[in-house]
Amino acid sequence: MHARVTHTKGPADSVDQATKVIREQVIPTASQIPGYKGIITFANRETGEGWSATFWESADAMAASDEAADAMRGQAIGDIPGSEVVDVTRWEVTIDERA
Repeated sequence: MHARVTHTKGPADSVDQATKVIREQVIPTASQIPGYKGIITFANRETGEGWSATFWESADAMAASDEAADAMRGQAIGDIPGSEVVDVTRWEVTIDERA
């Protein structure tokens, strides 16, 4: 499995809006892309920083989704005033353990 990790920064009071945008726009769109395996997000309400990781069945599936992910990311950030993408990185998931 592979993950695309996006680090964002915005106003500290934008966490709820960002969560709504991800739930209502990103997840429905991403779930239609072949190879999508899910998403996890983290937010710091004190700093306004956020991290999200979308999971993909393979490096090829993740690479094939790059263009759509760029468009989704741009739309989502545009819907959260004062927010910006700090960094986007790609990773191989080597352990996925959840209780």
